[in-house]
Amino acid sequence: MLASAGGATAWALDRFVVQHVEIDDVTSYESSQASSTAGANGADSASAAVVDGDSYSSPEASISIGQVSSGSGDASLKYFTADLKLSDATALKSAFADNKFGENITENTSAIAADKDAIFAVNGDYYGFRDTGIVIRNGVAYRDKGAREGLAFHRDGTVEVYDETATNAKALLAAGVWNTLSFGPSLIEGGAVKEGIDDVEVDTNFGNHSIQGLQPRTAVGVLGPNHLVFVVVDGRSTGYSTGVTMTELAQIMLGLGATTAYNIDGGGSSTMYFNGALVNNPLGKNQERGTSDILYIGR
Repeated sequence: MLASAGGATAWALDRFVVQHVEIDDVTSYESSQASSTAGANGADSASAAVVDGDSYSSPEASISIGQVSSGSGDASLKYFTADLKLSDATALKSAFADNKFGENITENTSAIAADKDAIFAVNGDYYGFRDTGIVIRNGVAYRDKGAREGLAFHRDGTVEVYDETATNAKALLAAGVWNTLSFGPSLIEGGAVKEGIDDVEVDTNFGNHSIQGLQPRTAVGVLGPNHLVFVVVDGRSTGYSTGVTMTELAQIMLGLGATTAYNIDGGGSSTMYFNGALVNNPLGKNQERGTSDILYIGR
């Protein structure tokens, strides 16, 4: 029995704690891949500096940050929005923790963003918690193990929910996919909130944390070609923000005008960063939890 318990512990540590680096310099890898097809840890947690209505504009993107608060006491809710209008879909980039690709490699959203001199960032899909899913980032394929409902950002500015098990990374790249996310579920379909999303499990393997109930959350919605909205909901903090259910998150996205919306990794990972500081207050403690990856806009 003791030997069995020890073996299980060793397996769990190897699967969910020990880093397994597959690519140790993502920047160089992406450069080499781009060439073939063309014919560092950052700072500690950023300080919170919420500015409702703050904005940024460049030739590549315009960004408007918003804040919504409602209720009080045990019914308090606070969430943050980022309206992004892109001149080119490839302005929305992805970056991995510590500039490495693999399992269990984590870094704070703000640190990854600072490394990339990002003006804006949100946490990604925490790809490194699992070894399945299609992972395409910045036009480069990193993993091709279709398992769930994914989200594909195309170079032409369109964004679609797709079945990972019905395609592969090569076909997606050929179709012009720039980035994918592998988490879910999708929240809005045909202009309406999807039914049954509060019962969805993203992963059922050992170590999975439930995504049901009132939780901090991150989502992306599509308002039009090259027009996105990101929402980060704070939660698990009585008197500050309770969080929302998956259906409530979908209703928020619908209210913002999203025609398609998709749930990304949430919980303690839910983080929005803008202009050098945290926008939200993770878990009401102003303390980030490391994640595998971010989506960001550079300066």
